Amino acid sequence: MHLFKNILITGGAGYVGAMLIPKLLAQGYHVTVLDLMIYGEHVIPAHPALKMIKGDIRNIDLLKKCIPGHDAVIHLACISNDPSFELNPNLGKSINLDAFEPLVQVSKASKVKRFIYASSSSVYGVKEETDVHEEMSLEPLTDYSRFKADCEVILAKYQSPDFTTVTIRPATVCGYSPRQRLDVVVNIFTNLAFHKREISIFGGKQLRPNIHIADMVDAYLALLLAPNEKIAGEIFNAGTENQSVLELAQTVQQVVGVDVKLITTPSNDNRSYHISSKKIADRLGFVPSHTIAQAAQDLKDALENKLLTDSLNNEAYFNIKRMNSIHLD
Repeated sequence: MHLFKNILITGGAGYVGAMLIPKLLAQGYHVTVLDLMIYGEHVIPAHPALKMIKGDIRNIDLLKKCIPGHDAVIHLACISNDPSFELNPNLGKSINLDAFEPLVQVSKASKVKRFIYASSSSVYGVKEETDVHEEMSLEPLTDYSRFKADCEVILAKYQSPDFTTVTIRPATVCGYSPRQRLDVVVNIFTNLAFHKREISIFGGKQLRPNIHIADMVDAYLALLLAPNEKIAGEIFNAGTENQSVLELAQTVQQVVGVDVKLITTPSNDNRSYHISSKKIADRLGFVPSHTIAQAAQDLKDALENKLLTDSLNNEAYFNIKRMNSIHLD
C-alpha cells in the first residue's frame, strides 16, 4: 500500500532518476519529472503513468502549476559535482541554493505531504574518525557541498506534522544508468580500464564512500515507504563500501582485467571521509545489497554491449563537458 501515489521528481532525467523512475512506475506510482532535459528526454521510456515536464526549478510560476496534486517531492535537481559547479559558480548557486527555499515553500503550500532532499556525504569534508555519522559536524570544503549543507538547514525549518521533510546524504553513486555519468570515481576508473587498460590514480589513500545506483534507488523507495515518525526531520547517510581511491582502482582492475595498469601520482585533493550508514539500517531496515565490484561489472557489460557511444569523449556522459557546450545560465 503506497502512502503516496503521485510523486514529483526534480532532476528526474538525471543519472539516478533514470533508474529510479522506471522502478517507481513498475511499483504503481504516478510520476511527474521536472527537468531541464539537458541530457535528453530519451533516457526514460514513455509510460502511461509518467509525465515529463521540460522546465527550470528556478521558475516559481512553473512550480506553482506543476506541484499541486502531488503527494511527495523527491528533489534531485542540482548542478552536481565540484568541477561542474566551479565552471559557473553563479549558476550553481542559483540552482543549488537560491531555488531551494521557494521549491520547499511551494511544495508545502501545495499540500505535498513528504519532501525528500538529496544532499551529499561530501558535506562532511575531511574527517579522521573511523565512521562518520549524521550527528557529526559538517565541514564542507567547496561551494557545492556548502550549499548542500545550507539547504539541509533550510529544509529543517519547514518540518511540520502535515509536511514531513527528510534529507539523505548519499555516498558517490556508481554503476550503469541509461543517463550514464562517467565523471565519478568508480565509473571513471572502469571506463579508463576498459578502453586504455590503465587507471590514473591521484593520491590513493583518500577514503571515498560509494553506493551502487540500484541501492541508491532502493534508498529513495525506503524513504517513500517509511512512516512519518521514523523519518520526520531526520537526516540519513547512504553508502555501501568505504574504500580508498587505490582500493577502488584495484576493485575495478579485478573486474576489468589483471592486465590493467595502475599508475599513481600525488594529489592535493585531500577530501577523505568514511561514512556510517548504520542509522538508515537501524531505523528503516535499509541495507545495500550490491557491491562496488558489481557496479564496475555492470558498466563493463554496458561497454561490451555497446550501450555507450564513444564513452571516452561523448559529452553526454560528462557533466562539465555538456555544461560547457550548452552555456546554461
